[in-house]
Amino acid sequence: MATVDLTADTFEQTVTDNDIVIIDFWADWCGPCKMFAPTYEKVSEAHPDLVFGKVDTETEQQLAGEFGIQSIPTLAVIREGVLLFRQAGALPENALEDVISQVRELDMDEVRREVEAQQQTG
Repeated sequence: MATVDLTADTFEQTVTDNDIVIIDFWADWCGPCKMFAPTYEKVSEAHPDLVFGKVDTETEQQLAGEFGIQSIPTLAVIREGVLLFRQAGALPENALEDVISQVRELDMDEVRREVEAQQQTG
């Protein structure tokens, strides 16, 4: 699967309907975003079971705000509705592949227990 554009209208449904969603927050004027785009596209083609979304921060300012995006590109990974990873900067291909491997290997029951414990204490 190639990348898909995510909007405020499609975001929630995409995250709900898919186990793992990887999101590239970008803008057309951003040089590093344009340099990262081919890497993101290439990795997306190697993982057809995952959703690789793109959020244009210029047209989707509300989504960018909800994620606290302050610099772009920023990569975010959501698995089973839980934000597991968010990092600004363009990742090299091997680092992106490593993030994907780590996300796939997580025990989500354990992650949910940790999130619940943090919410109770914080």
